Amino acid sequence: MNSRRPISEVLTPELLNGIRERAAGYDSANVFPTEDFEELKAAGYLKAMLPTDMGGFDWGMSEVVESQRLLASHAPATALAVNMHLVWTGVARLLAERGDSRLAMVNEWVADGEIMAFGISEAGNDAVLFDSMTTAQLAEDGSYSFTGLKIFTSLAPAWTKLGIFGKSEEDGEPRLIHGFVDREDPGVETIENWDTLGMRASQSHSTKLNGARVPAGRIHSKLPVGPTADPLIFGIFASFLTLTASVYVGIVDRATELAAEIPRRRRSLVNGGAAYSNDPTIRWQIADAGLLKLALDAHARMIARDLDDRVDHGASWFPRLVAFRTDAGNKAREAVQLALQVSGGGQYYRGSELERLYRDVLASLYHPSDAESAHNTIANWLVGPIVTE
Repeated sequence: MNSRRPISEVLTPELLNGIRERAAGYDSANVFPTEDFEELKAAGYLKAMLPTDMGGFDWGMSEVVESQRLLASHAPATALAVNMHLVWTGVARLLAERGDSRLAMVNEWVADGEIMAFGISEAGNDAVLFDSMTTAQLAEDGSYSFTGLKIFTSLAPAWTKLGIFGKSEEDGEPRLIHGFVDREDPGVETIENWDTLGMRASQSHSTKLNGARVPAGRIHSKLPVGPTADPLIFGIFASFLTLTASVYVGIVDRATELAAEIPRRRRSLVNGGAAYSNDPTIRWQIADAGLLKLALDAHARMIARDLDDRVDHGASWFPRLVAFRTDAGNKAREAVQLALQVSGGGQYYRGSELERLYRDVLASLYHPSDAESAHNTIANWLVGPIVTE
């Protein structure tokens, strides 16, 4: 039986250094970080949020936010890939802590070695969780057959169970049906189309569902179309937004570290060979990166703590979660640019770490909730929905 181990004993310096050393190769070859994934699995990282009596470490959101930051500071794409598995364990934990056991199956699967992933995103579906372009057809035995295309399916080469949803018309009422498909289920096909600007090692291929059947026992929720107060929606938003934001906080951590480190090595001919870190203008920009890091550090700790403590923020919970995800992406892009500005032209070359971070961080533009959705969420909270006369 595992114990509630500290992060430093799971993500050891040796493990993290190996992951950082391999990151450039995985990115260049556009392949899944198999060795990273196997080492993280062997360390028990994929079971971290499970109770200790199920082989986990009983980590809450605070520990996973901290650990994902650390992992992302060494290899963002590896962290983002693993993130989607951890998100499901996070949803299961958040629901269980609030008396909802519908995702107990997730913990049981993960304890048995299953790898979870998200099949939620659909091209052109800006309603995200509140509607679906995938169809779900009910059978007499209570199973559903799903047909549609899911995009950005991270962990595509490794997942064994994929969380999906689709829309079903039953008794004249549309319903959103949530369940899990197995990788080997008929009608499930991986479309290997992940050739992107950044986060290449996440290998977030598309998944085509062609009548993929989900038995009744793997259907966990039936929700109305549109916004709903169902705890599942809060759980998915809270876990996904918080842990995805944490990956970008990790990029800020690393960008700030490089912004401080590289100018100390560079020498100025104009200033008689003095280190660039002595230049007041350079120091100002390094400090700007540090300000971003400290602000996000406080934001990340607050959100994770409040989730663990089950703080009731009422109607402001969704705006708070969206604000964290948006803020993390914005600050991460700014921090990487600052690091590039103070680090010289050498970092502009293909294969430098900052060049790779610059490409990786751009993925933050596309994760839900994007900037438009985030502003709409917060405007609705502050002034209410748009009123049509």
